[in-house]
Formats: sequence, structure tokens, C-alpha cells
Amino acid sequence: MKALDRLISFLEMKGVAYKHDHHPLSYTARETAQAEHVSPRSFAKVVILHSEDGYAMAVLSADRIVDLDELRAAFGSRHMRLATERELEELFPECELGAMPPFGNGTLFDIPAWVDGLLLAEETICFNGGTHRDVIQMATEDWEQLVKPSVLAFAHAAG
Repeated sequence: MKALDRLISFLEMKGVAYKHDHHPLSYTARETAQAEHVSPRSFAKVVILHSEDGYAMAVLSADRIVDLDELRAAFGSRHMRLATERELEELFPECELGAMPPFGNGTLFDIPAWVDGLLLAEETICFNGGTHRDVIQMATEDWEQLVKPSVLAFAHAAG
């Protein structure tokens, strides 16, 4: 089953309101936010990290970048890096590369999920639905209640 189908089934099973949109192909979170006419602050991108403790999902706004030093310090980890494309293909075989939805902590994916606290200040959250053409939009509060991510400050402004 494709990630989009699993995601929609999960949201419907939980009775969560969402909007599914299909747009022209886009690869970066900023491009997708622009295609969807939403603020990059409310468009969530997923970055997969690997440390001596295994893999983790970092969720942050499209207009921010992960600060690996902050995450290393927060977790007392000496070795933390971005996952490779090959690792992403193995971890998320039902998703297009780089389009995994932010549903860790055993919701859709059995991988710890962390969120940068600034994203939670947004009323709605948008994210890729497993493809580079499908986007889901829902209330940020609903997403947080479903995923129960660890809330940290680990991102800073891009550029």
C-alpha cells in the first residue's frame, strides 16, 4: 500500500479533518509550499537523521534548516548525520524519495519523531503525502495529538 493511502486511511480512522491536494511536480519543501499557496512556515519538511541510537525523524518548517549541533547537544550524541538516499529508500519504500509524511512514533512509521517548536505555532500544517505531487493539510494541533513528537529547538532560518 502506498504511503498516501495508508495516511488517508489513518486520518479517516482517527476521525481527523484534512484536505488532500494534488499539484504539479515539486521537489523541495519551499517549492511545494509555493505551489500550494501556503506559507513556508506552515509547510513541514521531514529530515531523517542517524545516530548511535538509530534513526529519527526531524520535522521542521520549510523555511528553516536543521542544526545538527543543536540536536547532538540535546541528545548527548557524538555522531549524528543525515540519512543517505539509500537508507531513505530502505526506511520508506512506499514513499517517493524525500516525500515521506511526518508520521513517526509508530503512527505510520516506527521511528522517533521530533518537531522544531516553531512549527507548532502555526494553525495548520501541510506536508507531502508520500509523493512529490500530493499534499495533506490539517490542523497542527491534530497532527501533534496524533504523532506526539518530542518538541525541541533544533532549526534556524535558512539562507
